Amino acid sequence: MRSDPTLIGTVQDVAGTSVSVALVTNTATGLTFFKGESYRIGQVGSFVRIPLGYTSLFGIVSQVGAGAAPERDSDEHPWGNQWLKVQLVGERGREGRFERGVSQHPTINDPVHIVTEEDLRDIYGPGDPVDFVTVGHLASAESIPALVDINKLITRHSAVVGTTGAGKSTTVAGLLAALSNHKRYPSARIVVLDIHGEYSKALEDRSTVFRIMPDTSRNEKPLCIPFWALSFAELVKLSFGDLGEQPLAAATDAIVALKREALNAQPREGVDAERVTVDSPVPFCIHKLWFDFHQREHRTVIPNPGAGVDEVQSAYLLGTDGKPIQVGDAMSVTAPIYRTVKTTGPANERVQWGPDPIGMRQQLAVLASKLRDPQLGFLFNPGAWRPDPDGKVGKDLDALLRDWIGGSEPITILDLSGIPSTVLNDLVGALLRILYDALFWARNLPEGGRERPLLFVLEEAHTYLAREDKARIGAAGTAARRIAKEGRKYGVGVMIVSQRPSEIDPTILSQCGTIFAMRLANDTDRGQVSGAAADNLKGLFDMLPVLRTGEAIIVGEAVSLPIRTLIDPPEKNRRPDSGDPRVVVRGDPNKDGFEGEGGWAIPRHDEDYAIVMRQWRQQSPYYVHKSSAATKPKETKKPGAKS
Repeated sequence: MRSDPTLIGTVQDVAGTSVSVALVTNTATGLTFFKGESYRIGQVGSFVRIPLGYTSLFGIVSQVGAGAAPERDSDEHPWGNQWLKVQLVGERGREGRFERGVSQHPTINDPVHIVTEEDLRDIYGPGDPVDFVTVGHLASAESIPALVDINKLITRHSAVVGTTGAGKSTTVAGLLAALSNHKRYPSARIVVLDIHGEYSKALEDRSTVFRIMPDTSRNEKPLCIPFWALSFAELVKLSFGDLGEQPLAAATDAIVALKREALNAQPREGVDAERVTVDSPVPFCIHKLWFDFHQREHRTVIPNPGAGVDEVQSAYLLGTDGKPIQVGDAMSVTAPIYRTVKTTGPANERVQWGPDPIGMRQQLAVLASKLRDPQLGFLFNPGAWRPDPDGKVGKDLDALLRDWIGGSEPITILDLSGIPSTVLNDLVGALLRILYDALFWARNLPEGGRERPLLFVLEEAHTYLAREDKARIGAAGTAARRIAKEGRKYGVGVMIVSQRPSEIDPTILSQCGTIFAMRLANDTDRGQVSGAAADNLKGLFDMLPVLRTGEAIIVGEAVSLPIRTLIDPPEKNRRPDSGDPRVVVRGDPNKDGFEGEGGWAIPRHDEDYAIVMRQWRQQSPYYVHKSSAATKPKETKKPGAKS
């Protein structure tokens, strides 16, 4: 009989961080007891402890049974299938502090023990409570909280991955609720890029929501992204599209000239007209840019009566009265109309193209269409940030930054659900780049990232951070790569949230120091996650297909040991709008207390599709009765619900 109930076996083979353990004979039941608690032996994902003098090594069981035995083992032992394969992950030294990595390795016949709840408390409990945030509890021990190091979680980046329905959005909402605790972290700064508008309800008590078409009854604010805050490359792609070398050079010169004019009209501290570049975040009037280029490309000329042949190209009139047929207007994007080209007749009646066209008519037509498009008004007509013809604006970028990352609430939700999908990638890249550049250059100021770090949460990241060839990396991928590689030094972290990790740029995912891996059934997705994790824990990730909803395996720098965790969900009225619809609803919809969300089992009733069209055109999922427009908005009426 064993004198120590925690002893389960001995080390018989060591290969790097992989250790094969032969179980002692009386562990055949797979169960042992210690201090009134029962412990299962040989559970994949469970912990073991290997004492080496004053040091204890800790490992995770990754394989159980005959396959875990060394190749040299034979069938001569009746317990030949009682083997464990363990991956070493850290050690506890003389001071009692747990550290990742191992300074020494076990040898043959070293004893192996179960890890008790007391051991787990020592591992997960140390440290300043302010440095750790509780995200749930251990799946194997409900009394032990799952703690993550907030310093490493934020600055070393993280990823939350899991198939649809695994509880990913609820997990993120729970994490953000813990990270934005007003009492513990009153100056937290978190920016959520919400692609589908799921988080405004879940985080409404601690967030400010910006939408293209805001619902003012829900205290939402308009989302404005001034075009002049974009870099030249970002702006060209979003406005003109592809430009050849000559039009690109002409656009560069024209924008610099307009920015210099704007600085003369409204000086900005930190930059003067001589030092301004095409990428300087200085306002300029893009409507005037379009108008000037349109004139250059479309105007026609007629000879000045009495002018010689050599003077025809330099002396001209725009019409018989010296004006265009239609003058046009830059701010309303109304094009001037000129006379049609005429190459016959008397010399003083011939009409020809104006001098110096550069061949960008098609791109100018695209820009004019975008300037008139209400869907892109948040970009080209951004409210108080819209420049007038002289380049003057009502508000500068400091007001925008204050709204986004300097407000009274710790979380800012940029609801991108109303942004056209064709420009989503470019706009996400522009948003990330604008905020990162601002914090990068302010890194030594109290408002900078070093003094007050910022966390980006990128929801549905696979839609805009997908794998691409190096020759055509999208704007979002370029910005996210930069943050993933450099952000740690400047206090800018990123949390990637995705249901398809295999589709995300591996360069970005590999920089995530902490991974919350939820249920993943796809082999390719699991392979991508296990490859990005720092620990050699293939056996642990083999458990991903059978994890419960809301359960995650957390590995990486923010946790002392890889842990299987049940994430604490927020309250039911604080969960994201991402739950599965109910096809069949039980209960009587005509009785009080019915809380069904619709279904096929309820009686048919009259439905009002005029309301459907109203919400579609308004692009808001929240319906407010006209008679109660001043009250708190209600969600769109549920089929079968009582009026």
